[in-house]
Amino acid sequence: MSTPTSIVPVRAMLVLGTRPEAIKLAPVARAMAAGSQFEPIVVTTGQHREMLHQMLGLLYVDVRIALDVMRRRQQLSDLTARLVRDLGVVMREQRPDLVLVQGDTTTALAGALAAFYEKIPVAHVEAGLRTGVIDNPFPEELNRSLIGRIARWHFAPTPAAARHLTGEGIPEEQVFVTGNTVIDNLMWVLAEGTGTSAFGGAAKRILVTLHRRENQGERMRGMGRALTRLAARGDVEIVLPLHKSPAVREVLLPELEGQRGISLVEPLGYLDFAATLAECDLVLTDSGGIQEEAPSLSKPALVLRTTTERPEAVEAGAARLIGTDPEAIVSWANRLLDDPAEYRRMATAGNPFGDGTASARILSQLAEDFAADVPVGLTASGPYSTA
Repeated sequence: MSTPTSIVPVRAMLVLGTRPEAIKLAPVARAMAAGSQFEPIVVTTGQHREMLHQMLGLLYVDVRIALDVMRRRQQLSDLTARLVRDLGVVMREQRPDLVLVQGDTTTALAGALAAFYEKIPVAHVEAGLRTGVIDNPFPEELNRSLIGRIARWHFAPTPAAARHLTGEGIPEEQVFVTGNTVIDNLMWVLAEGTGTSAFGGAAKRILVTLHRRENQGERMRGMGRALTRLAARGDVEIVLPLHKSPAVREVLLPELEGQRGISLVEPLGYLDFAATLAECDLVLTDSGGIQEEAPSLSKPALVLRTTTERPEAVEAGAARLIGTDPEAIVSWANRLLDDPAEYRRMATAGNPFGDGTASARILSQLAEDFAADVPVGLTASGPYSTA
C-alpha cells in the first residue's frame, strides 16, 4: 500500500520595513500561517524599526529575519543599496519560492529588485496605484511603477488600479482585483477591541497625520499654523501622532508644542491608532493608507496633498484632495465641523477599497497558480511571462 505524498508548502517570503507595510501584510502572513499551503518567511528590514516592533506581536506576525539597515539621515541611494544587498543575501540563504512586497516604499522596491536579481517571482500587494506625476509623491510614484515592471502577480485594490496596470502593458491574466488588505486588518483589529483612543473629552475630534517627504519644511510649517488656528476655535481636540522622522519633528514641535487643544503624542500602536481613528470626527492627513481606512469607519478625510494615488475615495466623495495651503485647510475643516449636511455627505459616501477578504483572494490565486504549475519565473518570452 502506497503512502500518500505530503504536499510541500510554498515558501513565501514577505518583505516589510515600515509600519504601513506591516499593517497591510499582517493579514496575509496570518492567513498563510493558519493553513498548510504556504510557509511564510517574514523579513523586516528595519526601515521603521521602532514603529514596527511595537506592533508586530500584537498583529500575530512572527518575524523570521530582522535586518538593521537604517542610518541617521542616510540618503535614499544609500538605503536602497543597503537593502538590495542585504535582502539578496537573505534570499540566497532562504531560497523562497516567491517574494511578496507591499505598496511603494524603498523596502518594497528593494525587495522586488533583489528578488528579480535572484530570479525569484514577485507578488505585489496593493499594485497599480498611480498619480501620473513621477516625483509626487516622492519617491513612491517611481517605486511602485518600477515594481510593476518586475512583479509576476499584481494584486490591485480596485478596478481603477487594475486599469492602470493593463494600460501600462501588464497582461490581464497577471492582474487581480482583490480589495485592499488594510481593510482586512482594520476589521480584525476592531474585532479584537483592545485598543485605547488617544482622545479626551472634546466635542469635536480631529486626527492628524503628517510625514510625507514632499511636505516637509516650510509647507509643513504652514500646516502647523493651520492646526493652531483650528485649535483656537476652542471646541476641538486635535491629536497628532508625531512621526519619528527628525525632519518632521524639527518643523512641527516648535509650531505646536504646548498649544491648547493640540495633543502631540508618540506614534500610536496600531490597535490604539485604530481605536483613535474610530473615535475621531474628522481626519486631516498626507498619508496613503488612512485614505482607505477612514471611509471604512465613515470618517471624512481631508487629504493634504496636491496629488493622490487613491482617487477612488475622492471620486466616491469620502475624501477631498485640498492641497497644502493653510487657508484651504482651515476653510475646509471648519466647513465640515460646522455644516452637518456637508459632513453627512462625506461620512455616508461609502468605502471603495474592499470588503475585508483581500488576503483570502491573494492566497487563493497564488495557491492556484503554484498547484497548476503555471510558469512563474523568468522565461524566454520576458519577465514573468506566462507565454
